[in-house]
Amino acid sequence: MAQNATILGGIAGLSLTADEAAFFRDADPWGFILFGRNVDSPDQLRRLTGQLREAVGRDAIITVDQEGGRVQRLRAPHWSDWPAPLDQAVAGPRAMWLRYHLIGQELRAVGIDSNCAPTLDVAQPDTHRFLRDRCLGSDPARIAELGRAAAEGLLAAGVLPVIKHMPGHGRAQADSHHDLPVVDAAEAELEALDFAPFRMLADLPIGMTAHIRFTALDERPATASERMIAVIRKHIGFDGLLMTDDITMNALSGSEADRAAASVTAGCDLVLHCNGSVAQMEAVVAAAGQMTPDALRRAEAALAMRHAPSPADIAALMAEWRMLSA
Repeated sequence: MAQNATILGGIAGLSLTADEAAFFRDADPWGFILFGRNVDSPDQLRRLTGQLREAVGRDAIITVDQEGGRVQRLRAPHWSDWPAPLDQAVAGPRAMWLRYHLIGQELRAVGIDSNCAPTLDVAQPDTHRFLRDRCLGSDPARIAELGRAAAEGLLAAGVLPVIKHMPGHGRAQADSHHDLPVVDAAEAELEALDFAPFRMLADLPIGMTAHIRFTALDERPATASERMIAVIRKHIGFDGLLMTDDITMNALSGSEADRAAASVTAGCDLVLHCNGSVAQMEAVVAAAGQMTPDALRRAEAALAMRHAPSPADIAALMAEWRMLSA
């Protein structure tokens, strides 16, 4: 049965209201995303993830941004705090695997089975500060090596990674939460540098688009560009499930319903809507429509990679991570 082509995050608090539960039951989004406003304690979070799955009547994906550093929704004292990914990158692939495996174990223990990480954007001298320390470095091959380790660490914990921001956000000098970044680099430069880490990890199950306009390729931001989605699919070779970055970000223009419709028309499989009331989510759900047959195929392939966490000695793994990261 087809679900709605959305991942919804407009959950106001620490538990579902009756109106939210009724809306999600009718809307039947493919998945959900949680934020700091939804997080208090492990017991509370397990109840909330259970409520979300009960509302749609299935084991829906629940994702979160738990990169570490500035971007992590679950924090101390109940969860581990982590250094920024860029700071961690010098410790190497084993430390990166351990970091994300431990993050994944913590997520899966509270019912979260996806993580919007790793970030594969190539850091450059002018990368905007909102993104720079979330990157894994400036060398595409090294980023791919570390990104592979992060993704495999999450997968071993039963958590689906989401690589971002396709086809590459590193050249952006504006914060896409507030403005549309415009990148004027030539296509050959983009192919050689920005797109390269994504090409090397194109077999991973889920990816997220970038709200960036690449003037050498199209006038529209990548999320809403058929040309740029074709770059992701054909040049990068990514046949995984492709979700938008949050369509409430100001890099996109038009109403949220317009943004959702444009993203699906361009070729995105899922529309990510992170903040808004039930009424705002209703408009996005209507505009996104049902998942296409190709989107359902990709979703099934992604879900086939979700499994129970591997047995782990958490204390020993944390001790090894600390030793490697010292």
